[in-house]
Amino acid sequence: MNQADIGLVGLAVMGENLVMNMESKGFTVAVFNRTVEKVTRFVEGRARGKNVVGTTSLAELAASLKRPRKIMLMVKAGEAVDQMIEALLPHLEPGDILIDGGNSHFPDTIRRTAYVESKGLLYVGTGVSGGEEGALKGPSMMPGGSPAAWPFVKPIFQAICAHVEDGSPCCDWVGENGAGHFVKMVHNGIEYGDMQLICEAYMLMRDYLGMSADEMHEVFARWNETELDSYLIGITRDILAYRDEDGAPIVDKILDTAGQKGTGKWTGIAALDEGVPLTLIGEAVFARCLSAMKDERVAASRVFSGPAAEPPADREAFLEDLRRALYASKIVSYAQGYTLMRAAAKTYGWNLNYGGIALMWRGGCIIRSVFLGRIKEAYDRDPALSNLLLDPYFSETVKGLVPGWRRVVAAAVAAGIPMPAFSSALAYFDGWRSEHLPANLLQAQRDYFGAHTYERLDAPRGQFFHTNWTGRGGDTSASTYVV
Repeated sequence: MNQADIGLVGLAVMGENLVMNMESKGFTVAVFNRTVEKVTRFVEGRARGKNVVGTTSLAELAASLKRPRKIMLMVKAGEAVDQMIEALLPHLEPGDILIDGGNSHFPDTIRRTAYVESKGLLYVGTGVSGGEEGALKGPSMMPGGSPAAWPFVKPIFQAICAHVEDGSPCCDWVGENGAGHFVKMVHNGIEYGDMQLICEAYMLMRDYLGMSADEMHEVFARWNETELDSYLIGITRDILAYRDEDGAPIVDKILDTAGQKGTGKWTGIAALDEGVPLTLIGEAVFARCLSAMKDERVAASRVFSGPAAEPPADREAFLEDLRRALYASKIVSYAQGYTLMRAAAKTYGWNLNYGGIALMWRGGCIIRSVFLGRIKEAYDRDPALSNLLLDPYFSETVKGLVPGWRRVVAAAVAAGIPMPAFSSALAYFDGWRSEHLPANLLQAQRDYFGAHTYERLDAPRGQFFHTNWTGRGGDTSASTYVV
């Protein structure tokens, strides 16, 4: 029997589709699933006649693979990954490669890379984005882990991933240990932000402008021909046109409580750990949490009513403002995400290629959009760019978007329509562009009650002072620290 090029464990939706993708690109794939009946059903059904080898044990899987063995795990993130690693290790030998293609938390990938390398093997933690269709037709892939593994997995990954117009693959090496899963986590956080922004625009159209699903469908169709051209705008356009069996828009029948799998929360926690103001994505996560409080919201709606607000006289002008506000907020979201990646790269010693990451996200993934090409160009111009908003294209663009952005947020506040992502993006922008913030008063407050000290405008940075504000305190001050 010819040995397989790669093995895959876990025949759920993503696993099955990745196998079919790999096989279609000329690779022979050996498969295993803990529930062996799934292997039989897959090999005798969807994969019948394909170069797919079904195996009924991990020992058989390992024996069926070319050296160095490459085994991709598509199992649930968390303990299941650790259990599968332990189960596979006795069947492997030095130089073999384990690949985690799930949504693992990056600290786990850092730990697993060190552990697997200590056994003489290599480890890859790769983000895979694009959902079911992406897995089958070409996902965006963000691999990190043991650098020595990349030459062996690169031909497979770059064959099965999405490609942009010039043929460039939406997959390249991200960095050591947990870098790939960190970048995928930030991708998912940005996805939370993009989706929340779109939903807020939808709510403003529905509840403030009084627009029907058909009218909103037309707006999103137009927007998808502009700088907002993206997968998420495209599917929103399609969703708004989709009818239930009775002919009514199905979106109007869906319960307004959103789920989440945790990657947005992880992104927010990482931002807090790094001291990076990831405000828009944080608000997007909390908006989902608030949506889940359905019964409490229903009760509150019977106690509190919103203001009566007249819609604007010129709907089209307001919709153009809304489009501009959406684009401006989207730019802020990505700027915050890239700032987080830069901070984490410093913390963990990763050498991230920020333009390359934008290219990886250009195709296959959920946040794919024309806009990402602009980000790649920005980092091509200046690989050390500290904030995306300082790039000449983005700075000039945002200057033109700000007036409409302010009008939209002001109108939403006046109408009592919640727009946490739009408004937090604007607040971040106004804070970020301010030379002077009120943190001088905050530092005085901290020094007053806790002797936490402060720096002075008329002294060098790094020199700290304490004032005996009440006359009752002593000269002792608390130690200083910076988050």
